[in-house]
Amino acid sequence: ALPEEQFQALKYLLEERLPLGELRPATRPELCSLLLQRFPGQALRITADLLRQIARHDLIRLYRLPGTEEESPGEKGETAGPSVPSGHGEEAGCRPVSLPAASSPPSPRPRRLTEKDLIQIAQKLGREWQEVGIGCLGLERSRLDQIREDNPRSVVMQSFEMLREWRRRERQEATAPRLRTCLAPASLDPEVLDLLQSFQGD
Repeated sequence: ALPEEQFQALKYLLEERLPLGELRPATRPELCSLLLQRFPGQALRITADLLRQIARHDLIRLYRLPGTEEESPGEKGETAGPSVPSGHGEEAGCRPVSLPAASSPPSPRPRRLTEKDLIQIAQKLGREWQEVGIGCLGLERSRLDQIREDNPRSVVMQSFEMLREWRRRERQEATAPRLRTCLAPASLDPEVLDLLQSFQGD
């Protein structure tokens, strides 16, 4: 819905959050995928914040993005409940609205991955760990080269240090579901995703 100039302004605002190599050439659908991959559960809220910064409040109201209530106090009487755009239930559910009782109670926030978790994942990543670091985790190649030089004898330790770097950057968001979402596009050994799935149940 954005004219080209505003689309480029949106990308400019994202430069500190996404790798420039992926961001700059991204088309509109690719940018949507990037946002969903890098910010699972928060993509709609981040998009709404960006639209607010480029003064497209009309789009925030039109698509009922998070924060719509603040944008249009006069429209509060409309559907505040479960009328959520399809496919975005998780993000839109962040707002305090009285939703109908779900079949299961809301699950507690996923825990942050430990170093013990990371070493188990590293043991299954294999020799393509640098491709994973650049393509899925958005880490800088120079940093990955440094990790390889610091741990020349062990691919597992190289992978482990790469995952620790990702965890440092993500802080409290470095959870199993988040890492699973990041790694899903890569053609990895299915055991990696199974292991992350098992961590989610901890």
